[in-house]
Amino acid sequence: MLRETVHFKAKSQVTIPKAFVEVLGLKQGDILEARLEDGKIVLVATVAIPKDQAWYWTKEWQSEELEINEEIARGEVIGPMERDRALSILDGLMKQDGK
Repeated sequence: MLRETVHFKAKSQVTIPKAFVEVLGLKQGDILEARLEDGKIVLVATVAIPKDQAWYWTKEWQSEELEINEEIARGEVIGPMERDRALSILDGLMKQDGK
């Protein structure tokens, strides 16, 4: 475990020790999320997500992504198909539903 003392400076600034920066591969411009956990300040490297893409990272969407990835791994998902075949399958499904 790396451990170093840092000083709290003017404007609430601290310097992350060089050894930490090197181990984590941090570079200028990286984004860090600051969290308060059990009375400790925790910094976590993160990435910014554009607002128009935030839906993808919701718990619900990620749950569905996990589910489909598991189906793919089990071989339950068929690959790409020709348009006519896809439309034929959709027509069959609609007839099953009585539409």
